[in-house]
Amino acid sequence: MHTSGQPVHSSQKPWKVILSATIGNALEWYDFIIYGFLAATLSRKFFPHDDPNAALLLATLSIGIGFVARPLGAVLLGMYADRAGRKPAMMAVIGLMFISTAMIAVAPTYDQIGLWATVLIALARLIQGFSAGGEFGTATSYLIESAPSHQKGLYGSWQMFAQASGALLSTIVGAMLFEFYSQAEVDAWAWRLPFLLGLVIGPVGLYIRRNLHEAEDFVVSKKQPVPFSVLWKQYLPELFGATALSAAINVMSYVIITYLPLYAQQTLGMSQRDAFLALIFAVAVRMALIPVFGMLCDRWSRRGVMAWSLTLFIATIYPAYNTILQHPHFMPLLLVELWFAVLIAAAYAPSPTYLSEMFPVQVRATGLSISYNLAATIFGGFSLFFVTYIQQLTGSRLAPAHYCVVFFVLGLAVLLRPPGSHRAAETQAA
Repeated sequence: MHTSGQPVHSSQKPWKVILSATIGNALEWYDFIIYGFLAATLSRKFFPHDDPNAALLLATLSIGIGFVARPLGAVLLGMYADRAGRKPAMMAVIGLMFISTAMIAVAPTYDQIGLWATVLIALARLIQGFSAGGEFGTATSYLIESAPSHQKGLYGSWQMFAQASGALLSTIVGAMLFEFYSQAEVDAWAWRLPFLLGLVIGPVGLYIRRNLHEAEDFVVSKKQPVPFSVLWKQYLPELFGATALSAAINVMSYVIITYLPLYAQQTLGMSQRDAFLALIFAVAVRMALIPVFGMLCDRWSRRGVMAWSLTLFIATIYPAYNTILQHPHFMPLLLVELWFAVLIAAAYAPSPTYLSEMFPVQVRATGLSISYNLAATIFGGFSLFFVTYIQQLTGSRLAPAHYCVVFFVLGLAVLLRPPGSHRAAETQAA
């Protein structure tokens, strides 16, 4: 086993390794949030608009289509990464992301080609979902395997930093779009600008990734290939544990980060400006703290940092939501979002490294991709539906907190269980 954690080609600069592994994740989140941000406009451009409500429903459904393809991408691209290499899989992922973004950016509208426009957008979303399914597991595996042994937590944390940077960039671009262009201009042509901007990221990612070298851990493990069935036969407990922990992480992403601005507008009656301004501040703080917690989890314990974050979340999420319900103003919302930003950063930063270390190198990309994307698809992608259903069923405006707590408790249970045998198995396999 290679104990130092240094890559074979030590001439590779750390910044290049980190940027190449995280740029796809940033593009994924940028595209996802921009598409959701422009859902109302896209519903008028690409879907039958005789019934505006039905068109908007179809546009939001197309967001879900992308999630449907993620598990398939996780399996196929994960297996490809474990067999052929991290680099070719990462090249394929960023290429597919570029193609899907380009399809949306230049697609003819419904008024021009009718239902074929709807088909094109649905196909683009399927390709986006398929590529996203392979991005996190493949790129994270490469990032962790290329990191020095004493900085694996820090290296892994940059993957979550990339998510936050993609989210922040898309939020700023979306806000600027409506600041500089009227709704009529956005509907006519300006809606394409954010997607055209996303096209710039693709070629940069391809250029950086094509000059990468595989990490030594993977090169050694490739000489000892194992069948895909090993993942199910020997690492099923780890697969379930990683899925449960990934569910907690994804619930933070989709309920607390993505849904909270909408909750502030619909439930609290706050303005869109205040809701998104609080979000921008919170995302900026989260971005600043993620590398800090990445360094801390290398010095202390990845499991400990995540466990404390989930514990504090469980203890404070109800008081936090009650505060903004009783005081639906900008400053209470900002303070709550900033507190959540600290806890999310603490949970996010160690998670890529902790999850990747649950699987041996030979099946790491597959195991990580499947567990993360199953959680993202079922518990993240459908979180808005589940939260809305809980709120309608119970009549409680604390429905987001109810939903979050279930998964935070589940994630905490995974972290507090006695360490399994997967670390010893990883050491033996690598």
